[in-house]
Amino acid sequence: MQYSLVELNQMSQEAFTEALGAIFEDTPAVARSTWDDRPFANIADLHAKMVTVVNSTTQEEKLALIQAHPDLGSKAKMAEASVNEQAGAGLDRLSLAEFDRFQFLNREYRQKFSFPFIVAVKNHTKTSILEAFERRLDNSLEAEMQQALAEIYEIARFRLESTIGKDD
Repeated sequence: MQYSLVELNQMSQEAFTEALGAIFEDTPAVARSTWDDRPFANIADLHAKMVTVVNSTTQEEKLALIQAHPDLGSKAKMAEASVNEQAGAGLDRLSLAEFDRFQFLNREYRQKFSFPFIVAVKNHTKTSILEAFERRLDNSLEAEMQQALAEIYEIARFRLESTIGKDD
């Protein structure tokens, strides 16, 4: 469902959280906390305020947000937005070899970092995602946590853009 900024700015906290609770994967607390920062001038303002809320959380809360994301190319149950995003990059139509490669890289990545590999798939193809997977496996834990959060912020921006009407 699409909303206007005017509507969002006038919603109760409960309605606002319901409308935007899925922007950050399985973490409606971000929307709930951001509601206090109304009114929002535009999508960029709303996004920046949501990012500020995430940045103000504890390291454990950031890790929980990262861990809320599904593995790429997985057949696991995931949020509707994730299903659509992965389908847009063709991850729902992997060949057996591609599926096996994604599963191998998911396991390697989780084993090293203890959280799923996250990438804003709208910016990628299957090939570029696999290249990013392999490149990022060389990162330190700290660098990869920062990269995962940067990717989550990009995903949230895409989700906001598809949720909020363009005439605002």
